[in-house]
Amino acid sequence: MLSNITIGQYYPGSSPVHKLDPRTKILITVLYIVMLFAAAEVIGLLPGIIFFILSYIISGVPLKMIFRSLKPIIPLIVFTAVLNLFFVGNDVIFEFWIIKITGEGLRFSIFMIVRIIALIAGTSLLTYTTTPIMLTDGLESLLSPLKKLKFPVHELSMMMTIALRFIPTLIEETSKIMSAQKARGADLESGGLLKRAKALIPILIPLFVSAFRRAEELALAMESRCYHGGEGRTRLRELHFKLRDIISLLITALFLASVFVLNSL
Repeated sequence: MLSNITIGQYYPGSSPVHKLDPRTKILITVLYIVMLFAAAEVIGLLPGIIFFILSYIISGVPLKMIFRSLKPIIPLIVFTAVLNLFFVGNDVIFEFWIIKITGEGLRFSIFMIVRIIALIAGTSLLTYTTTPIMLTDGLESLLSPLKKLKFPVHELSMMMTIALRFIPTLIEETSKIMSAQKARGADLESGGLLKRAKALIPILIPLFVSAFRRAEELALAMESRCYHGGEGRTRLRELHFKLRDIISLLITALFLASVFVLNSL
């Protein structure tokens, strides 16, 4: 299960999506999220689904990466489907004992499942096609107007990027600790919920120790390189909007507009 978590992972490539300005990709991701949540019915999600399918095809990110990003949220999808299936609506289409399935609940369950899948699969493309450094630069550039309000934009962007960067590292560390505990005879999969929770203690303690050690080493490395925040810093690569960025934003805006058109039908 841990190997299926792809948050923060970067998939190298030279596709048109990879070459977009990171600020463009962040803005497109925000518009995509608005696109999904603006949809009132299942048909309103169609532009968003078409948009993320085309984006994945153009990016060249393999299909297996999508399935890997969706596996960890299967319990959430099932829980959401069951919750809406049995507890939404009054037009009963199936009834057995205390179980009642309504037509409205069935439609809303399908709607929520499709929305969650599209949301996770679509937003994952941002980290798949953008390196952590470029993501930091793009986020800092977009938030730069807040510097006039004395908001620590650079520090916030740096913290978010470091958090994303270390998610795969911590997942790998957790997998190693679990394998080591299993080799020592630890049973992590059998028993009830309380027993499984207790079995996680020998994993969480060394994981926290390792996380704090890595954080201390990173802080020492940054201090030894005279890092003092974003004041007076220069960049190796300057960000510039190009024609492809403007075209991509316009296409995304058209997809968003089509959602509102479908809602009005």
